[in-house]
Amino acid sequence: MTPDDLAAVISDGIHTAIRSGRISAEVPDEIRVERPRHRGHGDYSTNVALRLAKSAGLPARTVAEILAPLVSGAAGVARAEAAGPGFVNITLETAAIGSLARDIVLAGDSYGRTDRLGGLRINLEFVSANPTGPVHIGGARWAVVGDVLARLLEAAGADVSREYYFNDAGVQIDRFVRSLLAAAHGTPVPEDGYSGAYIEEIAAAVLHRRPGTLDLSAPERYAVFRAVGTELMFEEIRTSLAAFGTRFDTYFNEKDLHDRGDLDAALARLRDGGHVFEAEGAVWLRTTAFGDDKDRVLVKSDGSWTYFTADCAYYLNKRSRGFERVVIMLGADHAGYVGRMRAMAACFGDDPDRHLEILIGQLVNLVKDGGPVRMSKRAGTVLTLDDLTEAVGVDAARYALARASVDAMIDLDIDLLTRQSNDNPVYYVQYAHTRPCAVLRKAKEAGIDKGAPEDFDPAQLTHEREMELLRMLAEFPQVVTTAATLREPHRVPHYLESLAGAYHRFYDACRVLPRAGEAPDDRTRARLWLTEAARVVLRGGLRLLGVSAPERM
Repeated sequence: MTPDDLAAVISDGIHTAIRSGRISAEVPDEIRVERPRHRGHGDYSTNVALRLAKSAGLPARTVAEILAPLVSGAAGVARAEAAGPGFVNITLETAAIGSLARDIVLAGDSYGRTDRLGGLRINLEFVSANPTGPVHIGGARWAVVGDVLARLLEAAGADVSREYYFNDAGVQIDRFVRSLLAAAHGTPVPEDGYSGAYIEEIAAAVLHRRPGTLDLSAPERYAVFRAVGTELMFEEIRTSLAAFGTRFDTYFNEKDLHDRGDLDAALARLRDGGHVFEAEGAVWLRTTAFGDDKDRVLVKSDGSWTYFTADCAYYLNKRSRGFERVVIMLGADHAGYVGRMRAMAACFGDDPDRHLEILIGQLVNLVKDGGPVRMSKRAGTVLTLDDLTEAVGVDAARYALARASVDAMIDLDIDLLTRQSNDNPVYYVQYAHTRPCAVLRKAKEAGIDKGAPEDFDPAQLTHEREMELLRMLAEFPQVVTTAATLREPHRVPHYLESLAGAYHRFYDACRVLPRAGEAPDDRTRARLWLTEAARVVLRGGLRLLGVSAPERM
């Protein structure tokens, strides 16, 4: 029995209490069921009585005392008791706990998936590095967090489209092209240009792909280097991200917004809404009406568009494609965008709390031998995604980047992440996955089968370490849903580390396979079910992180 199963039992109890007239209240959309801090308080606890008390017009403790016997009568519940100011502590029957092992194995990869966010269409934009250089280490963080969040949202039932926005219009592209031209001519890069070995590599690749370009007129040379150079940079970025296990459903070019006239359409829509005004020769959006700290320029006095206008057009484009929620992941240097983007959504007539969500992530530092790593082999002073994967590997990099809350700056220790010991969290979890694989492999070699589902006896699983492992396995669906709804992917690796610890303790305390000369019995088979259940959940959790689940190490 999982926390979600118990939530359904509690919901039924509330409905029964309402129908019988014992309480009059609205059933909450979500009923939280959690493990109590102290084991003596039962297997699970809920605070639903505290949430019902106000609408019921009763003390929370009274509501808990009404609900407790209704929950106690449910199948699989040994007892439920009112506790404290209004909690209901629940103890499950041993067989109800043990049966989870069979349920997990039969569910397989679908275990942990829910329909909590079913029907919600989300456009998730992340990384979105300018096509003027390789993905830097900060972008690597979003490459992981965004990808993991997309997997979590899908596991919670949402329809998610992963999107990468190429800012291929504006002055940064001009600087990039002029840098390539300088490298092609063997002259110094402009002061405001981009440097690094990658500039020379791409310049050479442009000439290889389009020989004779340097013989063209200046405007023609510029056009070739702009088109081919940005395309080559796109290809490199996509290749790096794919090698990192991060995929996108859509690559969207800012230039297309300009070419199609989407900026004009967005301006017209905002003007029709009465939010546009003119001052100082420029065209402005009155974002202060919706909480922004100042109004924003849409068209400069020289007639050119601002970046913000492209942001408006891009948001409108996403909403026109049918996405109910637009989620944008940005680095710490874009924290100031939140107010203006929320105000922009409101100017379009949207509800910023419902239709737009902006996540801000902090910086990443790479550390080796106790000191920061500052230099990149190809990109000068900017450390890149490729530098990170070369230093620690894809699995360690993804796990470490997903493990930290995005609102915290992190230091990635190369020495720790390449160490094959329990100090390295990804090694600790991956090694935990190899252990049930080894047990199941040895059972198969010995001709020992866990038996049919109907022959599984959950009452055989009574050891303290078996109970601990089962309770941890039961939490997985709730961890997935909570991580998705709160946009906190770091909950998954921390859960996996706790699960790994529980499995290691079970492995050390509970012998699964019989000794030589002994015959397998019902307990052997029950423990094989539990062993496979642990393997299923460890593998499923690692898959959510985009990290491999090796069977041998």
